[in-house]
Amino acid sequence: MPNCLLADSIRKSFNEKQVLTDIFLKCQTGDIIGLLGRNGSGKSTLLKIIFGTLHTDYKHISINGAVIDSPFEEQGTISYLPQEDFLPKSMTVKKLIAIFNSVLNPELIYKDQIVSKILETKIRNISGGELRYLEIILILNLDSQFVLLDEPFNGLSPLQIEIVKDLIKKTAIKKGIILTDHDYRNVLNVANKYMILFDGGIKILNSQEDYAYWGYLPESKKK
Repeated sequence: MPNCLLADSIRKSFNEKQVLTDIFLKCQTGDIIGLLGRNGSGKSTLLKIIFGTLHTDYKHISINGAVIDSPFEEQGTISYLPQEDFLPKSMTVKKLIAIFNSVLNPELIYKDQIVSKILETKIRNISGGELRYLEIILILNLDSQFVLLDEPFNGLSPLQIEIVKDLIKKTAIKKGIILTDHDYRNVLNVANKYMILFDGGIKILNSQEDYAYWGYLPESKKK
């Protein structure tokens, strides 16, 4: 049976401005949900609320029917890639991987075609793209049922982007994934379900007509 994450009745305001209004989102094993929306529409806010690191009095988060108020405190539930760098800068890449909590297969990461070249380098000395790539591969390999990715493609080279897309698709065989990125074309390319945040609500995109209406039709399909 696939695992099932439900995020329901989510509302959030900042300074009396309603950002999210009664959001409902369902993610199951095998889903790669592309969360679209303009800057400031609440995408990052929603991911943080689902993960449990941003408080709101209005939410209902459950996994396989069990209500979980703060998934970040429950090992094996949800892993989350924030927009901001989060790895300590003083360690070498190899040492960091070795001590990173709940990584399923460190040896597999050591052998990765990009990571293998920087194993003995300290985090502070690797490039921005290498750092983002390392963060992504660690988060995807954590022991969790679901993965939230906020701006995963930011700073990556074209080659790294293609590798990450492949990693996301392979990870989704065993996990459910929700991702958002300012470059919506990469989101459209890797996701298998699509939603858009607009005016505080969430809408499911089901057809090319829906994508065109919201301005997210891939360039190759525009007339």
